[in-house]
Amino acid sequence: MDSITETPGQVPSHSGVVLDGNGLGLTGLVRLADAVAAPVVPPEALDRVRRAHETAGRLAAQGRWYGRGTGVGAHRSVSVDPSDTAEHTLRLLRSHAGGAGPVLPARQARALLAVRANQLLAAGSGIHPSFVTGLTEALRLGVHPAINEYGGVGTGDLTALAQTGLTLIGERPWLTASPDAELPAPLVLRPGDSLALLSSNALALGRAALACHDLDVLLRATHAVAALSLAAVSGSPEAYAPEVHALRPYPGPARAAAEVRRLLAIPGHPRTTGRRIQDPYGFRVFPQVHGAALESADRLRHIIETEINCPTENPVLAPDGNVHHHGGFFAAPLALALDGLDLALLQTAQLSAARLQALTRADLTGLPAFLAAGPASSSGTMILEYTANSALAELRSSAAPASAGHTVLSHGLEEAASFAGQAAKQAARAAAAYPVVLACELVTAVRALRLASVQPTVPAFRVAAAALPEDMADRALTGDVTAAMELLPTLADL
Repeated sequence: MDSITETPGQVPSHSGVVLDGNGLGLTGLVRLADAVAAPVVPPEALDRVRRAHETAGRLAAQGRWYGRGTGVGAHRSVSVDPSDTAEHTLRLLRSHAGGAGPVLPARQARALLAVRANQLLAAGSGIHPSFVTGLTEALRLGVHPAINEYGGVGTGDLTALAQTGLTLIGERPWLTASPDAELPAPLVLRPGDSLALLSSNALALGRAALACHDLDVLLRATHAVAALSLAAVSGSPEAYAPEVHALRPYPGPARAAAEVRRLLAIPGHPRTTGRRIQDPYGFRVFPQVHGAALESADRLRHIIETEINCPTENPVLAPDGNVHHHGGFFAAPLALALDGLDLALLQTAQLSAARLQALTRADLTGLPAFLAAGPASSSGTMILEYTANSALAELRSSAAPASAGHTVLSHGLEEAASFAGQAAKQAARAAAAYPVVLACELVTAVRALRLASVQPTVPAFRVAAAALPEDMADRALTGDVTAAMELLPTLADL
């Protein structure tokens, strides 16, 4: 079998993530995707897949099973001759491997492998257990299939999984660290294995999980950045008082307010008003807006962790031993949750840009305009508003709901699609743009606090001030923004 050099080698075996079909969390999935952990499959979980495969074989022999004894899509009523079953199974893989566009990064391909392996361990597909072993072996060896960008519309990642299947059986090359890397042994394709493998949104779920994880870090870092900005404008803590948030008991806003109070060491019942009776919205409504983003991220995590731990194959083999044809593969919950998080993220990013603008105003801070430290004509941090709003435009574009899309496929039989894969890609774009906005605010907030007569003694400021340059002369600020972006994961863990 040929191989193509691309990714790191074998995953360290000392760190494991259990795949058993019902207990995989988002954090474990990301660790597998990042190749910092190896999969561990309990024998009893694999035995459950083996028993389901045997049951599926018996049921398929008793009557028509979509995709085994019939064609697929508009050919659902076309019977497969029993003598053609093996070739039909192979043709399904070959004919559905029609993806196009750039090849996905290793991290995303590995996420697909982990999701599909765990879903198959839920024992609803009837697939032969060797496919679970093949998927997990690829993760352990640090290899992955070449998967093209375009092909899924949120009703099953057919092209991506067909390309994966052809790689597992040896018809396509693995992407590996070196030509000498160890490769999984080619699998034997049995009747029914193709559709059992294809019937999943594993790629959309894997990409959504990576975006959700990355955004969770950024949303936590936002508490520290917003807190430093509030301190820099001597903002009022009243909007963060627990009494305020008890009146509208949403968990997200209460959490956001509590985090800012904690990071700034604000007393539990703040009464002071700061310099103003009311601050601009960027400070005053931060708990409400950012809290909504926290709740959206929690909702997305719940949906991802539900989907990666249950059988969604069509048809599905239920625990009662019966097979059911259904529409559980339609990824509407995932697409809507991704779209919701993108919209919520846009809202909190817009507040970050608003706080950045406020930090440059002498009437709000009592400091020089644009926090310039040189002659009166100096520009200071002026350009960071442009940089932040450039990234904000990307966030705005990413927030256009992918789930509003529509298509009609397969002779009209499939007259809708969730476009969950597109929503996951947009979330990834948002996760790449948001830290730029946040970093521009952080650079500006730290400069404002350095110019102030009294600087806070809280850990968030000490950490940020130690990492960011002290030079306030007019100069290129690209390095400052880059350093601030790299600092965000540290701030998230404070």
